Amino acid sequence: MASFGPDSEYRREKTECPTDRLPNLNNLENETDTTKIEKSKIRIEPNNKMRKPYLLYNNFGHKEELSRRVAVKKEYGFYNYCFISVCLSFILGLVIGIAIVGPPERRVITPNFSSKKLVRINTSKEVQRSLNSLKYSANLRLDDSLIPDKVDVDRFATVSFTGPTDPHKQNKDIYPKSLTDDMKEILKDNKVTKHKLSISSVMNATTHVPNTDTVLYDNIFWGPEVENSMPQGYGENSAEIWERYVDQSEVVKMEPGCGRMQNRFITFKDGIQACVRYRQNTDQIQGEIFSFYVARLLNLTNLAPSVVKVVDLKDKLWQGVANDIAAAQWNTNRAVVLTQYIPSLESATIPEIFKPSTRHLNKYDVFKMSQKENSTMESNKQILLEKLKTKNIKTKTDLIDKFDFIDAKLNKKTIDLFVELAQWSDLIIFDYLTANLDRIVNNLFNFQWNVNIMDGPAHNLARKMDSGLLLFLDNESGLLHGYRLLKKYNVYHSLMLDNLCVFRQRTVDSLKSLHESSIGGKLSDLFHKKNNAVIRDILPPLPEKNAKVLHDRIGKVLNQIEKCTQTFSNR
Repeated sequence: MASFGPDSEYRREKTECPTDRLPNLNNLENETDTTKIEKSKIRIEPNNKMRKPYLLYNNFGHKEELSRRVAVKKEYGFYNYCFISVCLSFILGLVIGIAIVGPPERRVITPNFSSKKLVRINTSKEVQRSLNSLKYSANLRLDDSLIPDKVDVDRFATVSFTGPTDPHKQNKDIYPKSLTDDMKEILKDNKVTKHKLSISSVMNATTHVPNTDTVLYDNIFWGPEVENSMPQGYGENSAEIWERYVDQSEVVKMEPGCGRMQNRFITFKDGIQACVRYRQNTDQIQGEIFSFYVARLLNLTNLAPSVVKVVDLKDKLWQGVANDIAAAQWNTNRAVVLTQYIPSLESATIPEIFKPSTRHLNKYDVFKMSQKENSTMESNKQILLEKLKTKNIKTKTDLIDKFDFIDAKLNKKTIDLFVELAQWSDLIIFDYLTANLDRIVNNLFNFQWNVNIMDGPAHNLARKMDSGLLLFLDNESGLLHGYRLLKKYNVYHSLMLDNLCVFRQRTVDSLKSLHESSIGGKLSDLFHKKNNAVIRDILPPLPEKNAKVLHDRIGKVLNQIEKCTQTFSNR
């Protein structure tokens, strides 16, 4: 039981006020231990301005994460940009390709192509045109009813043309008035006088003597009715006049044209125009001029007169166009070919008889085409009457199968068709001899990708409107470049020759004469005769090995002619 006496009060006061007395040793030891413990504790002063450590750590991680995400977004954004750019480029290219080439149904060349009809209104000034580009001017009025689609025009525009579509309706004087009569005669190519065909080899024959109504004779030759209707073309006389003219003339104007980039369309002082062929490679210049010489030796008149000249600014021929020569980036002392420009040209199509489905021409084809005319009935009866004199005639078919000539009164349309086919027979022979790659072989080679290409115009071939003369253009690939590629393209040359069995008599005679002599020697003599020493130093002659290849190919053409003679002489 608690007591509240004086002794207990004294003890309580002693306990509550221990500092009233000196501490003893035990108190000091306890106090020392307590102080050490208090000092060993770390006091952290509260600081509200400082972020907690774990927040600082997490903040650094957040920044790294943000940086990584931004880098990834930039990377994916770059890839997306590239992908979208590629897609847009593809779509744009596809649209442009379709716009240029056209859809598949319009990309093929349709056989019902209608030529553009152009009628000259003002003939006071000749339109300047290039042989390999289509160019219209203000003095031409278009007949809208006959204008084909622009796609077709662009596809077939290989040569320039102007004038009516009917080649026999051009009677206007479209040549400069300052020309001499000789030059006008060369340019017009619609001579009043016709060269008559003389056939001495059959005059003494007892079976049939060709006359003016003979379409075909000796099974393989075009008759006088066709030969007498042939356009005269550009013969040796035209070539000599052109050579003299160029020697005395001055060029006053040069402008781009005539095909390739460095070719030029030039105008002489008196208004005559020409195409100048410039090449870095002399092989193409040789091919152009020696192909022209081969045509001269074959008596072909389908090549425009050409002459070789050297680019020399001191020559009066070039003095007036020195700046134009510099602009054309021509080098001096280079050989160029000046070809007389022929106006009034239109594109020439490939005849139906030479298209892939019916690629052959023989006496039966000529007979069938002649039969289509009403006026051929009497000639057919004449053929039958002649054959009735023979023995063992059983059927009408046998009579027709064994004919060796055709006499017929043909209308103008059929005569024009045969005149064109006769020129095509010369073209096939000429391209085979020179191995020209840039004309019919071009169409045949591309036939494997475009089956309708034979329905379009022939490449580098034009027709003169006032006479129907076929112009063999751009022969630079012949004799050199074409011979180097014979292994690849000779099959296409042979394809045309092997299916040809109607020829011109004078072309065959020229081939025989050249085969019996040295074609290389004749070309060398012609080259030295036509060109001076300066030209011969710059432009080499035809290599001997190429002349030998040409001679061998002449022999192959003669073998084809002999084959046709044997094949059809007994039928």
